[in-house]
Amino acid sequence: MATHEHDVVVVGAGTAGCYAAATASDAGYDVVVVERKDEEEAGHIACGDALKGADAFPEAIPKSQLASSFTNTDVDHGRFEIPQEDTVLEIPVPGELAVIDRWEYGRSIIEGAERAGVEFHYDTVVKDVTQREDGRVTGVRGKRDGSVQRYNADVVVDAAGSLSILQDKADLDQSTFDTNVTYSQFCSAYREIVEVEEPVEWSDALVFKPTERAAGYLWYFPRTETEINAGLGFQMNEEPMHLVDDLKRDLRNRPEFAGATVEDKLGAALPTRRPYDSAVAPGFVAVGDAAGHVNPTTGGGIAGAAYAGKYAAEAAIDAIEDGDVGEDALWEYNERVMDHFGARYAGLDVYNVFSTAVDVDDLMGLLGALPSDKLAEALYSGSANVGWWLKVQTAIKSIGHWDLIYDLYKTKRHADDLIDHYRDYPSSPDRLSGWQARRDAIMDDIYATTGAEPKY
Repeated sequence: MATHEHDVVVVGAGTAGCYAAATASDAGYDVVVVERKDEEEAGHIACGDALKGADAFPEAIPKSQLASSFTNTDVDHGRFEIPQEDTVLEIPVPGELAVIDRWEYGRSIIEGAERAGVEFHYDTVVKDVTQREDGRVTGVRGKRDGSVQRYNADVVVDAAGSLSILQDKADLDQSTFDTNVTYSQFCSAYREIVEVEEPVEWSDALVFKPTERAAGYLWYFPRTETEINAGLGFQMNEEPMHLVDDLKRDLRNRPEFAGATVEDKLGAALPTRRPYDSAVAPGFVAVGDAAGHVNPTTGGGIAGAAYAGKYAAEAAIDAIEDGDVGEDALWEYNERVMDHFGARYAGLDVYNVFSTAVDVDDLMGLLGALPSDKLAEALYSGSANVGWWLKVQTAIKSIGHWDLIYDLYKTKRHADDLIDHYRDYPSSPDRLSGWQARRDAIMDDIYATTGAEPKY
């Protein structure tokens, strides 16, 4: 058995992992990233390739080092195709937007972390977590080329993605770390990179379309005018092949894809849930998909993951310097995540809950009636300001959906309450249970209003 000693060990070479590693290494700490893929495949991750928040990245790997992966910076809006209503919604997207080549981006962030001094161990599959009797995580164990590899560290950063094995192996019951995690809070995603013969007319838009079943949606994101990321997302409890057939059928029926060739296929899981209530335990921090750091309505997670990695590393640095890597010492990481994007994502998750209790045709009819700018606000901020005149206009357009409009209005008010509550996230672990009790009471009101089954 080979034993490796480091200040910080990061499991996973995705966005959150690379930014955590680069931030800690920049500060002079000895950091290793343990990655299950080989060096060539590392960074090759199933993704929609759309990047919201493309204007800024943490300084450890600046945007200038990622420029080669930005293939389409002309996208500026979403195009929602609603066949049930025979309509197309053109919805503005606030902030800077881009479509990237995710594999090239993955290679770029790895190179950026290497330039910061990070060591990478590829072809290493983590199998277990090491802990002391008092619960402090002290490292991980894995295998490379049939040989057991042990990594000891002051702090372990779990960047291993959705449904991380590290959280299955670690005993986290005595910590505040969120263990209220089930498959129903995640979705599967599948995407193909498709080369078309002629430029698509919608090369400046992110195209969304509901699947024939209520369980998911299709997307068409143009990397370039002729290279399209075509994919779908669907809940884990759905039959994947049936929904993949929906994508293939839609591709066949779209004239712009006639004669197209498929360059790459890949699938993955991602969270469609609120961020973890707490993503820290003694000696342990989870980041990115491994902590629910994804916009639950769009599936976007790159920008949030980058900052989660930065915040986790900075908390780890402070804790190591103080000689205490317990929950209290790492807690600031939770606070920074909730302040930056966690509250917003929790509010957005309310609309996912709402959608599970609504007939898909009714939901599509409602979306077709809503003003596009207010829908954009709701999709990206978790809320939207709706004045009385706008309510009247929407009601007139929504004849036949008035009961649903009223339910959505009540749901929005609860979502606003939830966002406000998340902005009052506790400043220490001992206050978490009281905060959770109030949050759960708001969620009970949401379930009662929507008629949805409890998600958590």
